[in-house]
Amino acid sequence: MLHSQLARFPLTTIVIAQFFGTSLWFSVNGVGQALQQTVGLSASNLGLLTIAVQAGFITGTLTVATTGLADRVRASYLFAGSAVAGAVFNVAFILAADHLAAGALLRFLTGLCLAGIYPLGMKLVVSWTPRQSGAALGWLVGILTLGTASPHLLRGLTLSLPWQWPLALASALTLIAAALVYLLGVGPHLPQTPPAGPPWAEARAFKQRQFRAAALGYFGHYWELYAFWALVPLLVARELTRLDASPGGVAWLSFVVMAVGTPGCVLAGKASRRYGSAAVARAALATSGALCLLYPLLGSSSPLVLIALLLVWGISVIADSAQFSALASTHAPPARLGAALAGMNAIGFALTIPAIALVTTLWADHGLAVLWWLLPGPMFGLIAMRQAGGGDKA
Repeated sequence: MLHSQLARFPLTTIVIAQFFGTSLWFSVNGVGQALQQTVGLSASNLGLLTIAVQAGFITGTLTVATTGLADRVRASYLFAGSAVAGAVFNVAFILAADHLAAGALLRFLTGLCLAGIYPLGMKLVVSWTPRQSGAALGWLVGILTLGTASPHLLRGLTLSLPWQWPLALASALTLIAAALVYLLGVGPHLPQTPPAGPPWAEARAFKQRQFRAAALGYFGHYWELYAFWALVPLLVARELTRLDASPGGVAWLSFVVMAVGTPGCVLAGKASRRYGSAAVARAALATSGALCLLYPLLGSSSPLVLIALLLVWGISVIADSAQFSALASTHAPPARLGAALAGMNAIGFALTIPAIALVTTLWADHGLAVLWWLLPGPMFGLIAMRQAGGGDKA
């Protein structure tokens, strides 16, 4: 009965499950201020915990890409199992928060589980709505953005409660995500047998110029993206302090700065139908790159001006993500599409680790100047995208 009801709205079910499941990603960052005050973690410690999640996700994604695990295990089972395990590891962090090594291990394991949530959601969409996969991809990236921002929302809703509550709520949401996808199951449009080929067959896609251009642009985009998201609470706290505003506003405003990326992704998807994915990706990269350069130079401006710029940045920093994926999907070898995208995804996330490490380690001594370390990403991406045509329609 429940399966038939969910199957009437498969895309909505998967999108909701993705939103709930990806709330694990920045769950610790959402309570970062409280951890600094009660446990004594520094900005660099929080950066390490964020890096641990990224490393776990990369490890999981590479495992999926090279072993064919996602093709051998029913996608809904892998998603649900990963979500349950991720919820457990996430809530276990509460017990290990004052032990950095144990906390980092739990965050790594949480990231490992996320590799069974986010990429598998894409596969589930294709299995249910193959003709809508392009538009659905924009929605999934937008929902990933909202899910990544949701820990700040959960913290804002529980400011009067201990910091453990947002983590527990994120785990509860993830368990709901597991139940939704398990009950929905896999759609009827997936191939019955996995594609043949060696584990690294997806590397052949990089021989194609257009795929390579999209992938290199995507790598530049990822150098900036997660490092910016990791800095958002610090940037917001700086401006609210200058405004003598309540510290409780940091969680709410951090959520807004990240969450505005969701409509940004949707609008970028609509714009790509008229202007092409390559043109939209270039415009978003140029905007966020300009902000990397100019924001530190404007550091003495009105806090309201800088908050407005953060909102623009929150939109532009993610608006190109789905467009890069759409370009790569168009130009990857069809028989190895999933493996090629998984490999590209893994490399992109690997680049987030040094970027996050740089900005969170240097923040205490250099402040806004650390944003200049993000600039090479958009610059590299724009140079790479000169090889991509501008007429691709998402």
